[in-house]
Amino acid sequence: MSTKLKGDIAEQAAILKGLKFGWGVLKPIGDRLPYDLVFEVSNVFLKIQVKSAWFDEKSSNYVVDNRRTKTNRRVMLGEAYTLSDFDFALAYIQELDLFYVFPVDVFINYGSEIHLVECDKRQRKPRSALYKKAWELILQRAARKETYA
Repeated sequence: MSTKLKGDIAEQAAILKGLKFGWGVLKPIGDRLPYDLVFEVSNVFLKIQVKSAWFDEKSSNYVVDNRRTKTNRRVMLGEAYTLSDFDFALAYIQELDLFYVFPVDVFINYGSEIHLVECDKRQRKPRSALYKKAWELILQRAARKETYA
């Protein structure tokens, strides 16, 4: 399965999740923006970046790249995201139908990859575990923005 198809599946899963929560979902035309979707939550618009995780045999973890990939006809470039690019990144593990919900500041402060640990063999939970199914973070952000509107 190509990475583009995996990305499309992750986006559709995010759309479905947002709709199940009763949120409005907007999809920009094209892929030139630094975000993939917009969720309207309590009359607040939140930009969402969707990433598809892959399984890394070496580490036995799921991994997601936290850089923006830009291409021209000959070269693929990785570029860091900024705080203004989006509000949340959703990292999707297709095999588990599972999302990690990262606020942008957390997402961009990782190195170039984020490891999502889905085994219970570790004594200490990884930092990413705080964001597993953390949809309430989106609700909290919308409530804060609504207060200031």
